[in-house]
Amino acid sequence: MKGARPALRYAKAILNLAKTSGNDGVVNENMKLIASTIAESSDLDAMLKSPIIKTADKRKVLTALFGDKVDNVVKGLFNLLEENKRMMMLEPIAKQYSVIYDYYKSMQVAKVTTAVALNKDLEEKVHAKIVELTGNSATIENVVNPDILGGFILRVGDVQYDASISNQFKELRREFDNSHYIPKI
Repeated sequence: MKGARPALRYAKAILNLAKTSGNDGVVNENMKLIASTIAESSDLDAMLKSPIIKTADKRKVLTALFGDKVDNVVKGLFNLLEENKRMMMLEPIAKQYSVIYDYYKSMQVAKVTTAVALNKDLEEKVHAKIVELTGNSATIENVVNPDILGGFILRVGDVQYDASISNQFKELRREFDNSHYIPKI
């Protein structure tokens, strides 16, 4: 991916700066806001990537859009990206920041696939299962897929736990296919 290494360098520098100021958690929330806003707005994304629009104008738009919502560290990032003419890297930097922040805080993202959306009680049970399986806490990302019929599929890092009804049906079918039962004809 083009620009991934510089985005990671910027994100590391921003994390170090945020840690020294004690605002690393606030900056993480700001970065999530920025990444989601850019991802949701194709116009904003196109404006940031446009070579025609001046970087000063891009910074003005970002300042107007996020002005009071973001920390001074993030505002400094806007200025730095303007100086280096790298405004198009804002979204990858924001995403990389969240990734390295989660690693720094030993937080993982757990992807939970369910047939219906998780309620608060189920989310707590899934969180307990995550701690049991990995020994670490994780933020939960819920993906709704009605094809699994019921139960859930949990993926944290390289660990996958499949407690879905569709998987149990597959295992049952495999068991019947491999059995040595010969029916009477």
